[in-house]
Amino acid sequence: MRQPTPDVVAHRGASAHRAEHTRGAYELALEQGADALECDIRVSRDGRLVCVHDRRIDRTSSGRGVVSELTVAAMSEVDFGGWHQEPPASADELVRRPAATPAHGVLTLDEVLGLVREHSRPVRLFIETKHPVRYGGLVEHKLVALLARHGLAAPTDPESSPVLMMSFSQSAVRRFREAAPGVPTVLLFDSFRSSWRSGVLPPWADLAGPDIRLLREDPGFVARVAALGRDTYCWTVDDPADVELCRRAGVRFVATNSPASTRFHLAESEPAQFGSVTAN
Repeated sequence: MRQPTPDVVAHRGASAHRAEHTRGAYELALEQGADALECDIRVSRDGRLVCVHDRRIDRTSSGRGVVSELTVAAMSEVDFGGWHQEPPASADELVRRPAATPAHGVLTLDEVLGLVREHSRPVRLFIETKHPVRYGGLVEHKLVALLARHGLAAPTDPESSPVLMMSFSQSAVRRFREAAPGVPTVLLFDSFRSSWRSGVLPPWADLAGPDIRLLREDPGFVARVAALGRDTYCWTVDDPADVELCRRAGVRFVATNSPASTRFHLAESEPAQFGSVTAN
């Protein structure tokens, strides 16, 4: 039976409130009750998997340079957290706010996996491999190896797998599936890529990953995917109207920058559609 409300996936952590891809953003997302976390990964110069969205670190840190040309040690010396300051709720809070916030070096995927593993409740992790990149398919190779070290590369039941892999690159998703066939995969695409609008996905993709703009234009897409036995992961859903659209359409996972407010809107809309709900 299809679940009544989508699972809330924290997009780069609670990134509306804390700097994306920092430990603080992920810890806040867990505090806000996110069902899952999402991160982007790239390969550093020394072969480590780091959580950075862009090709360069300029936008999200106090440093400069291309991720593939920097070591983890070098990226640990710059601040990935200070650029993002959530607006204060009041003037009093502004006065009380410290003059400087602690520095946050680059976050590695290994650290995020540890955070998920040590959390008090089950939390899933959606890992996006970024392309095109200098090292090509090395990122998927490194990902499979790291998941194997954590005992996550061969789940007995894909439906309950703690980890899902996703990418906009079809070859990346196919490559990962060949190396780790038990881990669920998501093929990401935006509203301008219409080749998947029929709902028919390639055999190596388990979930459809459209952006919210596609669902605004074509909310029936989710039903077409579901009729073929697949679920939908939709990004990036922050507006209450979009949250409601995803709920009504039957989206399985919603990626959001604001897990707390998204959960609030889902909880508010649930009684109207489904009546009272008994907590587990």
